[in-house]
Amino acid sequence: MSDYFGSDIFKLGFGLMRLPKLENGKIDVEETSRMVDAFIEAGGTYFDTAYIYDNGESEDVTREALVKRYPRESYTLCTKLCAWSQCHDELSAKQQFYTSLERTCAGYFDFYLLHALQRSNYKKYDEYHLWDFVKEQKKKGLIKYYGFSFHADPPLLEELLTEHPDVDFIQLQLNYADWNAPGVAAGECYRIAREHGVSITVMEPVKGGALAKPDDNIKKIFDEAAPGASYASWAIRYAASLDGIITVLSGMSNMAQLEDNLSYMKNFKPLSPEEQKVIEHVQAELDSDKTIKCTACHYCTDGCPMDIAIPEIFAVKNRQIKKESWDGGALEYSVATAGKGKASACIECGQCEDACPQNLPVIKLLKDCVSMEK
Repeated sequence: MSDYFGSDIFKLGFGLMRLPKLENGKIDVEETSRMVDAFIEAGGTYFDTAYIYDNGESEDVTREALVKRYPRESYTLCTKLCAWSQCHDELSAKQQFYTSLERTCAGYFDFYLLHALQRSNYKKYDEYHLWDFVKEQKKKGLIKYYGFSFHADPPLLEELLTEHPDVDFIQLQLNYADWNAPGVAAGECYRIAREHGVSITVMEPVKGGALAKPDDNIKKIFDEAAPGASYASWAIRYAASLDGIITVLSGMSNMAQLEDNLSYMKNFKPLSPEEQKVIEHVQAELDSDKTIKCTACHYCTDGCPMDIAIPEIFAVKNRQIKKESWDGGALEYSVATAGKGKASACIECGQCEDACPQNLPVIKLLKDCVSMEK
């Protein structure tokens, strides 16, 4: 890899979004602390959270599992400000920054992001003067490096990087499955970022866990190429092998996932030309996949007026598409929607489509799912 901003950082980042949970639904602080210990012992330094993750609980756990237990200079911490969720005006949006400082007790943030910019929300960041706000915090020493995370089309990324050439880095969704996908266009977004000379932190390298559990035909390709290697390792190493990558974030839910990631990232080696050909073979297989490319992030459900269980419904539909449901998905559908709104309850308000990081046509897809209702 060439020399660039962040090239010296450990290539695996700890994403604090899918942390282990207790039976009561709360994050398991003790298990998270053990995972933090193992990560740091292996050489990891980059931790990533956000104001809205787990309604703020992620930042609280960051304080308990990391900040209180390690010298501040021994790690780097990133969090994010979200102008389209949990705020209603400029003052409440800016307050997220101060609340994050209070929750984490970190004193300052090494990396700071304007969160999940999309066509539906990016003007909010201008309206609330948040670009200038984060640069003010940088001048004060409360932020070392600032940027934005991005979930939209290449033309908007080009526009944002042209208007804000002083961003230190950006966060992109990069994985082999989305490289040529129309809704994400990961490859084109990557190209634009590098043309602007911007370094990248990678989110969703395993596509919400989907690439850790691929279909059997994909498993066969990987198993023949490298027997015993985890499927997640192919996805994370693929992203980390790209030029200009600061670190690849993995949202790890248990110690087993962390240990697997560290087994191949502690002494990271980029994919070889032969391994790149394996990925190309897999990408060709994925092009014929007709399942719904939902990562179950649940951004769509946060503001759904009908409380529709969208990701759960799509998961059932995918099993039906792959002919894994004996009754056309009816039983699994009834379980997935128990106490929630069904696909037929959709009023086509469009909130879900505005929020979807994958740019899925959610309304149309829900209509396709109504047939599973009995």
